[in-house]
Amino acid sequence: MFDPKELPLLYEDEALIVLNKPAGLTSEEGVPALLRTLWGKPEAYVGVVHRLDTGVSGLMVYAKTPAAAAALGRQITQSQQAYTQRDGGESAGENPQFVKRYRAVIAGGPDEALAKEGVLRDYLFKDSRKGRVYPVSRPRKGVREAVLEYRIAATAPGPEENTRFSLAEITLHTGRTHQIRVQFASRKHPLWGDGKYGSRQKGSLALQSAGLAFRHPVSGKEMVFTLPAPAGLPWELF
Repeated sequence: MFDPKELPLLYEDEALIVLNKPAGLTSEEGVPALLRTLWGKPEAYVGVVHRLDTGVSGLMVYAKTPAAAAALGRQITQSQQAYTQRDGGESAGENPQFVKRYRAVIAGGPDEALAKEGVLRDYLFKDSRKGRVYPVSRPRKGVREAVLEYRIAATAPGPEENTRFSLAEITLHTGRTHQIRVQFASRKHPLWGDGKYGSRQKGSLALQSAGLAFRHPVSGKEMVFTLPAPAGLPWELF
């Protein structure tokens, strides 16, 4: 059980609230329910404008009014269009307004399948019956393109002999289900703790929403939030 009073809030005003979602709490139902309990308003509006997997911790913004939700939604759409133009090789237009940055601990280090930095592009198919996402070779019905850019910030020996792990800093261009997990795992670099996609390490999924930037839906002011890496393994390896 999560205590609403212990929900890590970073910013709140009449239009929105920014918080550090704990791992294990659902972003679509769990967080809104806790916020309504915290406010003592069971019918309060909580607009979910983006999502995190249940096992992922980190930054999220929620709208407190329908108008704020619509404005943030437009920023997300604008960002997706801006990234699509950039990824398609078109001349750069506006910069993305809604930017999501992550950090992850992945198995191994840079190699032939994964350079020290770059852009990963894959076609992903979501099998809802199995609750898994699969990389496929070409577009077809139910397949969506996934794009992210990344940088390997550090590589270090693991806690077990003959193992090593890397800290990856990631900016999402698309927001597909399990995207980060599948794109790295398909290159033989699964995320720490991600047994679903091939990790041999036990423990919590080492993926954090570490940076979030957007424009305030009312004032237009640029809002930028960052988090330090979580404590404990595997983050302390770096």
